[in-house]
This record gives sequence, structure tokens and C-alpha cells, in this order.
Amino acid sequence: MTVAIARVGAPPTLESLVVETGEEPSVGPGQIKVRWRALSLNFHDYAVAAGLMPADGGRIPVSDGAGEVLEVGDGVTAWKPGDHVMSTFFPDWIDGEPTLETTTRVLGDSVDGCAAEVSVLPEGWVTRMPEGWSFQEAATLPCAGVSAWRALYDIADLQPGQSVLVQGSGGVSIFALQFAKATGATVYATTSSDEKAQKLRDLGADHVVNYRTDETWGDTVRDLTEGGVDLVVEVGGPDTIGQSIAACRYGGHIVLVGLLTGMDATIFLPALMYKQQRLRPLACASHAHQEQFVEFLSTVDVKPVIDRSFAFSEIGDALGHLVAGKHFGKITIDLEKD
Repeated sequence: MTVAIARVGAPPTLESLVVETGEEPSVGPGQIKVRWRALSLNFHDYAVAAGLMPADGGRIPVSDGAGEVLEVGDGVTAWKPGDHVMSTFFPDWIDGEPTLETTTRVLGDSVDGCAAEVSVLPEGWVTRMPEGWSFQEAATLPCAGVSAWRALYDIADLQPGQSVLVQGSGGVSIFALQFAKATGATVYATTSSDEKAQKLRDLGADHVVNYRTDETWGDTVRDLTEGGVDLVVEVGGPDTIGQSIAACRYGGHIVLVGLLTGMDATIFLPALMYKQQRLRPLACASHAHQEQFVEFLSTVDVKPVIDRSFAFSEIGDALGHLVAGKHFGKITIDLEKD
């Protein structure tokens, strides 16, 4: 039996990404066979497909998927056919602090990802989906959702009544907004347009600042809060980190979750030092984090905002839509559309 598979070209470019057919893989001892029902896209997936990340030609991209277990191999005890599961970004990081060994392999990057109708994986490379969530909804969680959760709770220990700044309207930022509001926090948001500003307010943002018309938006947020927010969920990187330092209170948290504006940053260190802020980067999560996150989702009334869903054959168009930056929320791939 043949299945559809997306592969990055050699050399990797977005134009060389193709969807082809291949033989359905066979399951071995300790492995599970998963039929992916939905994928969601992150900037990292674009970076792999476009050759911005060092990935092998022929690589199957995309780190985030949700699907159904079709078959289990000998010795598998965690799963059975029919179980609904979702991928993990770092398949070898099971628990504890990250190490070189546990974070070297990344799904859809250094090892094949989820952009296939059917994959065979070690049984420990997935977690269960949240109860009552669709495949499209669950596919948005393994990178953006769990990263937002870790920034707010695992690192900053967000409490009711505290304040949070989120940047833009991508997946991490919108999840952070939704989770923070569910916790009883005050949320400040930045955006590039009045249309997106209204959508952010509709989701619960208490104050929205247009960073295109206000170049010193960090100072604006500091003034609005009379001293700065307790937590900044930093997704921009080089072009936004200075404003985040300005927007954050003395002793506050800045959690670096994304690098949407580049890889190299110049930081005015005295500002960070004098304000004694805690700048903490994070990269997704462990298997244990993801399981804790699934439990958290059962305690809040939050579902993802999905901007648009593409068919599997349109994966290149979907990545182009992602990098254009006009989306609001997550972009998904529906493998049941084709």
C-alpha cells in the first residue's frame, strides 16, 4: 500500500518541497504506526524546508502532528490501536533538564517529521491528545501550545493579578494570551494592524499597542503599567528584545521563545542588569512537560485559534502563508482533505 509523503529537496528550498508517494512503513518491536490526521506549522518548519536550518535533502519535515495509532509492535504497552496521540518536538527528551543528548534530535529536522500520511515511530515519541480535542486542534499543541504554557507557568510561575506582554498574533502569543487570561492576569499585546488589534481584544487582551506606529512600544507598555509587566513572552528576538527589556518591570521575567526577526541580537546589557530582570530562553518541552500540559488543558476553557487549514498537497502554499506573516493564530494541514 502506498501513502503520501512530503520531502524537502536537495538543496532544500521551499520550491523543492514535493509531495510524493511511497510504500507504507512496517512496524517493528517497540514501535507504533500512526496515521497523521492533522499537522500544524511553525517557523522552524519553514526554516527547514527553505534551507535556513541544516537538514538533509529528502527529509520529511514538520514537527507537530496529531493522529491515530493504527498498529503497535511487539513489546509496546503504552498504546493500542485507536489511541489518539500527538508528536513531541524533542523525541529523546523524556524528563528532567535538557542535555545535548536529549535535544540533539528534532522531529522534522534531524530526523523525519510528521508530513506523511503514515509514520512508524518509537512508542515514546508521542503523548496522548487532550480529551475532547479534534485532530486539527491537538496538532497546534506540541510546539506553540506547550511553549506558551512553559513560559507562563513552568518558568515564570504566573499568578492571578499579574501582568503579561505578548507579541504579535502567532501561535505562541495567542496561546499565551488565552492561558494568561484564564489565570486571571492582565494582558498587554503588540500588533501591526488595527484589524489584528481588535481580534486580540476579542480574545481578551486588555491593552493593545501597534508597534508599526509606536516605535518605542516598550516604553508605552511600561508607562501603561506604571513600571512594567511581570512577564514578557518574547518571540521576536533581535528586533524586539530591547523593547521587551523596557516593557518589563524591575525583577521581572523575559522568556525568549522565538527568533522571528533573526538569529543575532545586540542587547544593551546595563538596562538588563540595572533592572535585574530574569532573561530565560526555552526551546519547546520534554515528554513530561507535554503530559503535564495536557493535564493543564483539562482545567481551562481554551481552544486554539486556527487561521486557515490547507490540504496536504498544499503544504508548500501553507508554508508560504506562514512566512508572509499575515496569519492570525495557527496554520494547519488537514490530511483528510485530499
